[in-house]
Amino acid sequence: MTETIQLAQSLIQIESVTPNDNGCQDLISEYLTPLGFTIESMPFGEVTNLWARRGQSGPLFVFAGHTDVVPTGPANQWTHPPFSATIDNEGMLYGRGSADMKSSIACFMVAVKQFIEQYPDAPGSIGFLITSDEEGPAVNGTVKVIETLEARQEKIDYCLVGEPSSSQTLADSIKNGRRGSLNGTLVIHGKQGHIAYPELARNPVHEVAQALGALTEKVWDQGNDDFPPTSFQISNIHAGTGATNVIPGHCEIVFNFRFSTEQTPDMLKQAVHQILDDYQLDYKIDWNLSGLPFSTPADGKLIQAVLQAISTVIGTPPVLSTGGGTSDGRFIAPTGAQVIELGPLNATIHQIDERVSCADLDTLTKIYFETLVQLLVG
Repeated sequence: MTETIQLAQSLIQIESVTPNDNGCQDLISEYLTPLGFTIESMPFGEVTNLWARRGQSGPLFVFAGHTDVVPTGPANQWTHPPFSATIDNEGMLYGRGSADMKSSIACFMVAVKQFIEQYPDAPGSIGFLITSDEEGPAVNGTVKVIETLEARQEKIDYCLVGEPSSSQTLADSIKNGRRGSLNGTLVIHGKQGHIAYPELARNPVHEVAQALGALTEKVWDQGNDDFPPTSFQISNIHAGTGATNVIPGHCEIVFNFRFSTEQTPDMLKQAVHQILDDYQLDYKIDWNLSGLPFSTPADGKLIQAVLQAISTVIGTPPVLSTGGGTSDGRFIAPTGAQVIELGPLNATIHQIDERVSCADLDTLTKIYFETLVQLLVG
């Protein structure tokens, strides 16, 4: 069993349901300290964050990730206990966080150790930015660490986030950006009344129906070379008291935009308000911006290094993608850093029987190692 697999098992066996790190970052720190890393713990609220750096010169290359995991769901539905880190006869490592993304952290650690052993005097610096607040609200995690680094003018040049980016085979896809995410909670005000006397009430569900149709049918943009078109999706509608004979007094609708660089949050807000105003609705919207879109240029040094690393180890070039959900890369990219995401297969993330191939993890370690060589040695 390789060192990568042993470390991955050790991390997976720790029950670190968000936001509780539960000692994962202590394990990482103990591994990195003998390699010459300066360790800083950056707790904010109930969130544990780790900033580790080796070297003081530029460029600064950072591995970013998270030790927190989502809840397991019914443990009795798992083939193997969700925190047992069991390896089956086919070489699959089971456990919550195996794909998302403790195994990537193990690959980071071993790749860095091998790099330092082979290139102890390589120029530049290597950092680790690890949080326990990625699967939760993400308000006291990476964003707070970045604010701290920015305040002391500690600039990240290149950042590789170990999120599970692969689709069908390892490294067939890397994320060179992410769409923005804008959430809205819309409340339509009506007038409650007896369902047999609709003339004495105002049904907010009826009143908003046409506006919702206009919102869902609207083409927001066509996207561009880096991003798919902006998407509007309703995630929840709630109205009524539970009684069958009462017209509700209000209707609450929760929706989300995943938006490209063709849009800004203000443009989307203005368009939504215009549609709702056109239908003369009595409403209120609370907005929450989860993150702005970002992309790293394909001809930048980071992507070129990763492409060369994948070519060296696997031989098949990946597809560049900005699809999928958000990641903590959205907090790092605005500093000017080049950011990509590269990790194992995402087929089982957040599912019962989350798992990852041990062979893939050893290959991923090699890719991370080669990326360091390409960027810091050349």
